[in-house]
Amino acid sequence: MHSNAFTKVKTRIAPSPTGNLHLGTVRTALYNVLFAKKHQGEFFFRLEDTDRQRSEEQFTQEILEGFKWLNISWDTPEGHVAERTHAPETLVGLGEDGIVRQSLREAVHSSYIERLINEGKAYRCFATVEELEAMREAQKARKEIEKYDNRSRAISKDDAEKLIGEGKPYVVRLNLGEDHIITWLDLIRGEVSINTKDLGGDPVIQKSTGQVLYNFAVVIDDYEMQISHILRGEDHISNTAKQIAIYEALGFPIPEFGHLPLIFTKDKQKLSKRKHGDIASVNTYKTQGYLAKALVNYLLGTSYNSAKYGEIFTIAEAAEDFQIASVSKSPAIYDIQKLNWYNRDYISKLNYQEILTYVSRFSRFDLENNSLFNPSQIQLIIESIKESLDKFEQIDEHINYFFEDFKLDDSELVKIIDEGKEVILEFISLIGSGSLDFTDQNSIKNGINSIGEKLNMKGKKLFFPIRVAISAKTSGPELGFIAVLLGKEKIIERLNSALLKTSHRH
Repeated sequence: MHSNAFTKVKTRIAPSPTGNLHLGTVRTALYNVLFAKKHQGEFFFRLEDTDRQRSEEQFTQEILEGFKWLNISWDTPEGHVAERTHAPETLVGLGEDGIVRQSLREAVHSSYIERLINEGKAYRCFATVEELEAMREAQKARKEIEKYDNRSRAISKDDAEKLIGEGKPYVVRLNLGEDHIITWLDLIRGEVSINTKDLGGDPVIQKSTGQVLYNFAVVIDDYEMQISHILRGEDHISNTAKQIAIYEALGFPIPEFGHLPLIFTKDKQKLSKRKHGDIASVNTYKTQGYLAKALVNYLLGTSYNSAKYGEIFTIAEAAEDFQIASVSKSPAIYDIQKLNWYNRDYISKLNYQEILTYVSRFSRFDLENNSLFNPSQIQLIIESIKESLDKFEQIDEHINYFFEDFKLDDSELVKIIDEGKEVILEFISLIGSGSLDFTDQNSIKNGINSIGEKLNMKGKKLFFPIRVAISAKTSGPELGFIAVLLGKEKIIERLNSALLKTSHRH
């Protein structure tokens, strides 16, 4: 599935190091990876770091570390340009890490600008900021759409040379020519048509500083990297029209485009770092103890389910039957509950040693060198709570009562103790009678059930007071399991401590 002009499917991701690694960037990368794998193609990584003011090395490192954590790797471009007839030369800006850095390619970009000017397909615009502002104000007064009026198209070559000689600053604009329709068959959205008159006038392709603008640089870089398919967010649709105009002006083969739906919050806002804070950043999920595979699966699952594997799949599995046309056109909705569902599923499939690796990173308790429990008991504790974890950051709130005493300060929990003190007193009495075997979970469970029969209670009213008294929680492993591990003395101590809370309320 590729244009005749291209011999192999080649896709890419091209993040800008101007902020944290965004979920949307990773999601776009993943769809490019799937598409390349499906068609035995290649996937490349380009760093679009030409914005000198906003690009920062710390963001570059975070992006690269994020991709590494997610196990998203890339191929190295071949390093030559299709149209060149001389010996293949190394692709300018290509590093040993296989990454193309756009900032190292400015001379290449400028050479293509000169070519377009010489061919009359681009021109120098000498309009000042004040002149352009006056133009927009006049358009506004006439209730017209504000756009550049292409006034500098008519400047002759001689006049342009004269103004350059006078030191007058200029930008370079692409000459879009007469209004015409730019049409492409979008891989996701079907046929898309945009009239050049709706592109805001002839676009600037090079600033007065000599820096080439995004839409031009990206065309040159995609061409020289021989990118055959460009999958990116639907917020690039108008950029695609401008870029196709640049491809046409340069006589380059035009790649196929696919525009992915964006990630929105439930209140229909585009997910952004500025509006929504850390939830937009991949690093948040890494530091909170989400599994990389779960996050990958979730991001792909926002707009695509595998026909063969359903909702749970690896990148390799998804690539087997990936169909770009099956990607939803509707916005993807950020849903933390769904991500937690994926993560719980992936955590539940980890073996004990794998889980212990994560627990040791996220727990403040030294589980492998503690004096309270032996290794087999530690394993029982971890296995008993692993399916309750949304993320490993939560580990201590699930196991803390095994390792330390706690204060019952939560008013809702104290209320449960207060209303269930009769159950707690009966349980203390039952333990005191010596009839419970604290080496047998079933003995504890049967004992609590006998209290239920005596008091005509069951369910939460029976079990919650005891559970809260010994763990300060309303959910967790079986009560018999907790009691056996903690032992008789600790259980009695906590039950009595809980009863003191009820006496303080009256």
